[in-house]
Amino acid sequence: MATKLTIPKLQMSTTEGTLAEWLVDDGATVEAGQPIYSLETDKSVQEIEAPESGTLTQSAAAGETYPVGHEIGEIS
Repeated sequence: MATKLTIPKLQMSTTEGTLAEWLVDDGATVEAGQPIYSLETDKSVQEIEAPESGTLTQSAAAGETYPVGHEIGEIS
């Protein structure tokens, strides 16, 4: 079963975030806790970690801005 990756709400005022860059290639195997992408908001840039181990499938482009909750990939 796949785990959906979505734009997280990092602060109470966060409504969107820019997927600054993928830190792991599409189709790569990732480990739980490994940083997989960096997210830029109006207040900070943070590396977001994989919630579980598996294969990363990207479905969103780096450099684009997405609303909180938007699906950007999955780990299966």
